Amino acid sequence: MTTAFNTKPYLLYSGQGRALWHLGALMNFKALGEETDGQFWAVEGLADKHMAVPLHVHSREAEVWYILEGEIRFTIGEETKVGGPGTFAYIPPHVPHTFQVVSETARWFGFGIAAGLDQWFFETGEPAGALTLPPPPAGPPDVEQIVASLKAYGTDTLGPPPAMIEG
Repeated sequence: MTTAFNTKPYLLYSGQGRALWHLGALMNFKALGEETDGQFWAVEGLADKHMAVPLHVHSREAEVWYILEGEIRFTIGEETKVGGPGTFAYIPPHVPHTFQVVSETARWFGFGIAAGLDQWFFETGEPAGALTLPPPPAGPPDVEQIVASLKAYGTDTLGPPPAMIEG
């Protein structure tokens, strides 16, 4: 079976992409589903130690992570481990997971396979004013709105971020 791709090859250099500020992180998207015929999206992320995402599960895609700098604590299923530069993580669909930056900052590269969730970041983020961490938010995020908007993309929120659990 062959797949007909309606895409064309391209090359992006360091600093190139579509950069968003999203919930305290810089997300520089290198590929979107519309460019990969829905096969995947790819992003380089940068966040500080205040970033932690709620425990959640995807029904539609797998995630792949590769840590470039810093340390990130992953909980994938029942296992929690801290990884540094060179750490690789694969999270299949239907596996609960979360992550928390534990170093001052961390930078990673990630993929979502298949595409789709990439559009959620653009709906809920804002264009980055610079390739830096965003300014501190004016207030806390609207958690109910985030949970509802993720559900539309096949992602269920199962619990609070690790920072809230650990205090």
